[in-house]
Amino acid sequence: MKTQHFSAEIKAPADIVWETMLDDATYRQWTTVFNPDSHFLGSWLPGSEIRFLGTGPNGEVGGMVGVIAEHRPHEFVSIEYRGQIVDGIEDTSSALAQRITGMHENYTFTEVDGVTTVAVAIDLDEAYADELSAEWPVALAKLTELAEAEAVTQGQHPDR
Repeated sequence: MKTQHFSAEIKAPADIVWETMLDDATYRQWTTVFNPDSHFLGSWLPGSEIRFLGTGPNGEVGGMVGVIAEHRPHEFVSIEYRGQIVDGIEDTSSALAQRITGMHENYTFTEVDGVTTVAVAIDLDEAYADELSAEWPVALAKLTELAEAEAVTQGQHPDR
């Protein structure tokens, strides 16, 4: 297992960045880099089960199963993974599912003077390290674009 770290400084208050990152409609937009059909089913509330899903090239549904281990609005959210989804079926017992079980994905939001730093820490299997190293910066750039546009719309962009 390896932990990767990514971050972005976003010119928007933490509440706007939080909502942009976790709201269903905008989540689907900034996560398209991982899968064009990327979406989640479930809730971001503590103890809630959540599934991160996407459609493969042959129409199969795959993804990850997790639980929200910690949730502090506008500050921190932690996902603990419990398994995977293969061809639409939850798998918590295969060798790969067992390697995923217990891994965390954490998002920390720190706001200073209207600028929010989003820090992402992800535990992952080494087999996915290179792919995610390339994808996460692109995803965070899209999140930045969406959140800053929303901050402008709400009159809360720090440069205005």
